[in-house]
Amino acid sequence: MTKRANFEIAGRSIPPGRRATVALPMTNMPDHTPVALSVHVVHGARPGPVMFVSAAIHGDEVIGVEIVRRLLRHPALNSLSGTLLAVPIVNAFGFLSHSRYLPDRRDLNRSFPGSASGSLASRLAFTFRTEVLARATHGIDLHSAAIHRSNLPQIRVSPNQPEALRLAQAFAAPVTLTSKMREGSLRATARQAGVTVLLFEGGEGLRVDEAAVKIAIAGILRVMAGIGMLPASAAPRARGATIHCQHSDWLRAPGAGLMTPHAEVGDRVAAGRLLATISDPFGETEVELLAPKPGILLGRAHLPVVNEGDALFHLGELPLDGADTDREMDIPDEDEVI
Repeated sequence: MTKRANFEIAGRSIPPGRRATVALPMTNMPDHTPVALSVHVVHGARPGPVMFVSAAIHGDEVIGVEIVRRLLRHPALNSLSGTLLAVPIVNAFGFLSHSRYLPDRRDLNRSFPGSASGSLASRLAFTFRTEVLARATHGIDLHSAAIHRSNLPQIRVSPNQPEALRLAQAFAAPVTLTSKMREGSLRATARQAGVTVLLFEGGEGLRVDEAAVKIAIAGILRVMAGIGMLPASAAPRARGATIHCQHSDWLRAPGAGLMTPHAEVGDRVAAGRLLATISDPFGETEVELLAPKPGILLGRAHLPVVNEGDALFHLGELPLDGADTDREMDIPDEDEVI
């Protein structure tokens, strides 16, 4: 049997069955502090796919950092075939400043494929694309809602991607949402490169939601098993199939004032269901936000002070056949994930 080759990245050589953290130099802070894109490489003893798991492309989406941290401690990785590239903090600048953006207010997830001589965001996107994405066959990009919003744990896939949909079904998040590609996103660049990428959404900006963390880790392990990186016995068994929403809409505030919510993320709602009331500070006027059609609430805003037109609830359209729409949120047991 031919010995598996070492994994080469940024001048480092990682032997089979070993792991190492590799720092890809980026730039310096204005105070001369070095900044690097750090990649933890787990190079399995046996051949197989190369999958990246990335987090904090938006620096305030810290839940993904915790997901990667726990994934790297999971004993299932002792049985790894192939190679895992874990990047817990892609946007170090935003992570340190508790901001979604780079210092120049650019959105890193609108800056791909990047350029070696462009803006700071463009250079960071270029480094990720050439050093991480170019080595991968698959990827999972971890996100949360923005600050003052929360998302139901969900996987987003692009239309007409059968392999991504297959892996989303293996991930088995509460919901899989079909969403179009965003120009300049990592997912769009990955598709052009022939790399299948799932986008996970769950929880709230600057917060760690324990249920969403457990759901994400279990889902990642199931995807790794689904592409042959782990034995099936190493992944927690899903207790139900994902609900596939083909379409979604943000429902906006019909007036300005103080919002009182009457529904929560994950609720199945009927057409006409009262979702929120909005009242002026004197209690003299009140308007209601009603569900325009049946669906499942994928996300919601938390700030009680709203302006007319603010996005308040993200409503996903349920399958017409009603398949598995009574499913409860599957939170793995403590002994299934770390």
